Amino acid sequence: MATDNTGSPSPTTAESGPAWAEIEAAGNIRNWVDAELTRRGLSDEGVDTSTLSDKQRKTYKAKREQERKVRRELMARGWAVYRQHHLVHVGVGIWYHDTADIDRWDIADLDGRRAQNELPELQDVHALAAALGLTIPRLRWLIYHREVDTGTHYHRWTVAKRSGKGLRLISAPKPDLKRAQTWVARNISEHLPVHGAAHGFLAGRSTLSNAVPHAGARVVIKFDIRDFYPTVSFRRVKGLFRKAGYGEQVATVLALLCTECPREEIDIGGRPHYVATGPRSLPQGAPTSPSLTNTLCVRLDARMTGLARKLGFRYTRYADDLTFSFHGEGKIPIARLRRAVVDLVGAEGFVVHPDKTRVMRSGGRQRVTGLIVNSAPDGSPSARVPRKLIRELRAAIHNREQGKPGRGESLEQLRGWAAYIQMCDAAKGRAFMERINALP
Repeated sequence: MATDNTGSPSPTTAESGPAWAEIEAAGNIRNWVDAELTRRGLSDEGVDTSTLSDKQRKTYKAKREQERKVRRELMARGWAVYRQHHLVHVGVGIWYHDTADIDRWDIADLDGRRAQNELPELQDVHALAAALGLTIPRLRWLIYHREVDTGTHYHRWTVAKRSGKGLRLISAPKPDLKRAQTWVARNISEHLPVHGAAHGFLAGRSTLSNAVPHAGARVVIKFDIRDFYPTVSFRRVKGLFRKAGYGEQVATVLALLCTECPREEIDIGGRPHYVATGPRSLPQGAPTSPSLTNTLCVRLDARMTGLARKLGFRYTRYADDLTFSFHGEGKIPIARLRRAVVDLVGAEGFVVHPDKTRVMRSGGRQRVTGLIVNSAPDGSPSARVPRKLIRELRAAIHNREQGKPGRGESLEQLRGWAAYIQMCDAAKGRAFMERINALP
């Protein structure tokens, strides 16, 4: 029997067996098997063997052996078809039931909540699979949870952190999972509520919109949330989907699609195995992770905004970076803010990284999401690209104009730098772009 890597029978196996409609009409697999045995004349009529002759008893025994053999075959075929239409099991430690029952933890008005957020209905896992363009076995293959697996749905690599200390794990989904996650992001997670203080990965917002509110401040204070994505566990993601208006069954599958364990690749018998080193959480690199964290941080952003207003600060958040700035007169309550931020972030299930808090006063460089926000000279943007980048771009363009190799930057890299500058300073960015477009 051909199977996928979760033990599911392949479509060719199911096609050789009964149609699911036959089993549904019978009520269940056992009833269908009993009916099929009766049709074949193999059902046990309950004969009293003590009344049979030796020859009759031998014939009866052979028939019963044939009945047991055919029953096993029919049960196997019936379950093969069942698994083509039901997830059945999605991994050890994950509670799942194929019946989309009303659960006592469901919110009062699931339909109303979905309508409020303009989300697709998805009453059960079959509707979700159809929306994703997947068969049930293929969906099971994408979500099945194993602590040790011989395959993975992610490409993994590490990049150096901005601080230069340590490495950050990037987990980019492979094409099949990426298509499913992209559908979830476009149709569900990106429709969920987001606080006005959030600026990361949102249409119409950017590093610029995150930095501008802090321009010209007396002091800028930045906090960093430690292990931001890994802190958002499978349970929290599932709870978010339930709060969005989905029942237990669909919310479980959506959460499995959007989470994964951190894994270590080891070699066993010459074959790679991927061993979980922690619980399922949001992977950094998945299309769904930014929008899910923005929604999960709605209450955090609301509490931070309230704290900032109370102490006279302004507040914005870009992913795991929390930025406060003080523009008023009088004493700046920095110590009080720091204590409160640590407490509130902890109350929301996160942890402030103690080594990454920065207090930037107006006498030194104030940098927010890569942009300089110190008081600007007349005619300059309130938030601007560091002069170092502008000098590097000007030198790279000059080298290309003079026929020199420079550092080997491609035209696309130069256009990317120019576009970044243009985001903050339209005139300067366009001037750079015109020079780049004129390069041979």
